[in-house]
Amino acid sequence: MGTKGRDVPRVVCCAIPIASAAGKVLVITSRKRQDLWVLPKGGWESTDGVLEAAASREALEEAGVRGKITRYVTTIKSPSTTYHFYEMEVTSLDKDWLESRERRREWVDYAEALRRIAWKNELAQGLMLSSIAPPR
Repeated sequence: MGTKGRDVPRVVCCAIPIASAAGKVLVITSRKRQDLWVLPKGGWESTDGVLEAAASREALEEAGVRGKITRYVTTIKSPSTTYHFYEMEVTSLDKDWLESRERRREWVDYAEALRRIAWKNELAQGLMLSSIAPPR
């Protein structure tokens, strides 16, 4: 089955927070495993309306990131989850945010971001298709 008890795969929206002028990506620690790094992501909720709104909401909740979704990146399907990736140009970071006591955040360059999130294949694939990735 692969859907972890659901009839259909879970819809997850992921923000790729970038500071394009500086060439940096914001990564955050996982809540479940503090030694692992991720991109802000979470389930789409019907109150979000569009997928982009869910990506923005997750970035704010998980990383205290405010910004503008600038680009749809890709959709990646796994047996249990469908991931939708969006680039977000960061305009500001909240000093205190919903999950600030549960996560750390850090600006890193593309290569370091890819190294840190490589353990989660879907996140790495999304980042590799972003505009901050070096040309292939």
